[in-house]
Amino acid sequence: MSQTKVILITGTSSGFGWLIAKTCAALGHSVYAGMRNTKGANANKAKELSMVKNIHVLDMDVTDEKEIKASVNTILKNDGRIDVVINNAGIYAIGLAETFVPEDLEKFIGVNAVAPWKVIRAVLPNMRKQRSGLIINVSSVAGRFSFPFQMIYNSSKFALEGLTEGLHFELKGMGIDIVLLQPGPFPTEIFGKTFTGSNAAITNEYGDLANIPQQMGAGLEQLFKTTKPNPQLVADAVVNLINTPSGKRSLRTVVDPSAGALTETANEQVMEQYRNFLTAFGMQAMLN
Repeated sequence: MSQTKVILITGTSSGFGWLIAKTCAALGHSVYAGMRNTKGANANKAKELSMVKNIHVLDMDVTDEKEIKASVNTILKNDGRIDVVINNAGIYAIGLAETFVPEDLEKFIGVNAVAPWKVIRAVLPNMRKQRSGLIINVSSVAGRFSFPFQMIYNSSKFALEGLTEGLHFELKGMGIDIVLLQPGPFPTEIFGKTFTGSNAAITNEYGDLANIPQQMGAGLEQLFKTTKPNPQLVADAVVNLINTPSGKRSLRTVVDPSAGALTETANEQVMEQYRNFLTAFGMQAMLN
């Protein structure tokens, strides 16, 4: 097994975060599991996870910069380093685009893109000092394609993708890898916490089109019954990235047993043009 790592994971109260935390801890890594409301709504989840060997639960709202810094300081005080950060916390929405008011978009950009940036900025000084580190930003196949009726969610993941892609090349020379994980649809709790637009009254003006988001939900349930995608695949992909040597990790890793080939093809084609772009502007050294 690879050397034991000190790992910070956000959004560990359920879904991918929960599985990633338990999977990494089982491999002997020192896991710091961040979640909100550890003394409130998530008290039972926090208690259960804290009983797992090698897991330390942190009360951490990823939108609160003070809580992020306090959590990072706690880890550095206890272990003296942070080797891996997994920005997993996120929220999901579906519905007619016009029903989402500007404040809705601000909320999604805030949680799905600005919050990871706050975490990254909190850990980068230490990683630069170490001259090593791995940051995994959990995006989505919807970070590559903007599917109808998911505009608010897609936009926030597009923002996360843009943030990560530029940083990937900036940080390479410092021994720090920042990469994207692009899961497809998996049966996790995120679909039970789906947000809809704040201006629902406008829905009636769309006629039959307004029924499509609900039909998409039914289609997703049928997909899960048919293909049975296992969320553990995402946790296993994280482990694979951790075990991959520094500098050898791909910018994007797709985990989508249902339709992943579409995203992988798009990633390859865009990266080919990206290489040409960097070379044309004399930045080809960043590709190595």
